[in-house]
Amino acid sequence: MKKAVRLTALAGAAALALAACGEAPTESTGGETASDFKPCIVSDAGGFDDKSFNQLSFEGATAAADQLGTELVDVQSTSESDYKGNIESLVGEGCNAIVTVGFALSAATIESATANPDIDYILVDDAADADFDGEADAENIKPLLYDTAQAAFLAGYLAAGYSEAGKVGTFGGMDFPTVTIFMDGFKQGVDYYNETNDENVELVGWDGKKGSFTGGFAADPAAKQTAENILGQGVDVILPVGGPIYQSAMDAIADSGEDVALIGVDADFYETDPTTQDLVLTSILKKMDVSTEEAVLASGNDEFDPAPYVGTLENGGVDLAPLHNFEEDVDPALWEEVQTLKQQIIDGEVEVKSYLAE
Repeated sequence: MKKAVRLTALAGAAALALAACGEAPTESTGGETASDFKPCIVSDAGGFDDKSFNQLSFEGATAAADQLGTELVDVQSTSESDYKGNIESLVGEGCNAIVTVGFALSAATIESATANPDIDYILVDDAADADFDGEADAENIKPLLYDTAQAAFLAGYLAAGYSEAGKVGTFGGMDFPTVTIFMDGFKQGVDYYNETNDENVELVGWDGKKGSFTGGFAADPAAKQTAENILGQGVDVILPVGGPIYQSAMDAIADSGEDVALIGVDADFYETDPTTQDLVLTSILKKMDVSTEEAVLASGNDEFDPAPYVGTLENGGVDLAPLHNFEEDVDPALWEEVQTLKQQIIDGEVEVKSYLAE
């Protein structure tokens, strides 16, 4: 069912990788008027207040609209059945650029982009390559991709060094590449810690091929049960990958009565959700706000480049958040090792494998 479209005031807030990777668009040097350019955005089922994936993209698009002197049209999805109708509602609104947030919207984005070649489409977190030929399936789609395995590698190393139990855990919403890329990087980081420190920290919830998934991306009983199953195996650090499911992990931690640290994904949970501040060790950052803002600005300035953008540690598209309240609990030597490791990944001295690393 098509959702109602609303205007947001300015003051308001994958498959295989593509063969070629474009740079993020440059900053705006001018601006269109509201009558000249209409940017729009449609959310995944989590909504724009998920304190994570959708919210970051929304904030980026809003910032771009502000700079361009126009208004952002936004529409929220509550289920998969909303995607196609929501995108078409934005076409009907006369949008010049449409941001679709999440790999789940890929098929509907490709269909709409093919039918509307004069509209710029910005697809967050998917290559828009349903036929797996290494190119986006419509020439007017710009994929925004993020090699989060690199930042997750750092988080895995940190978690392994921080853990007193010698066990850390992870679980995801669904077994999709954009989810498992976090889990893959996390596992590689734990393995690298063990290799370089002659330790044997165990990772629960993901073995590189199969693991624990909730079956969706809602903070529901299934997510809490999955978290409880991981916690029951004695972990003292947990990485939930999938938007709001971290909230269920927090509930499970509270019920357990154990001292367990949480690792966030996408946004810095310490900043976006103050209720996590006593639990969040760090967050694996996916700078969707920055790349979305730049892509919308480029479209508004007639500089739209459909070449895919891939965020990395080197270009700042992914990163690891500060320790915040855990700064005194983490050995300074361990944190220094993490910073050194970050530079080694950037310099190519340490390899992080992922489907976006080719």
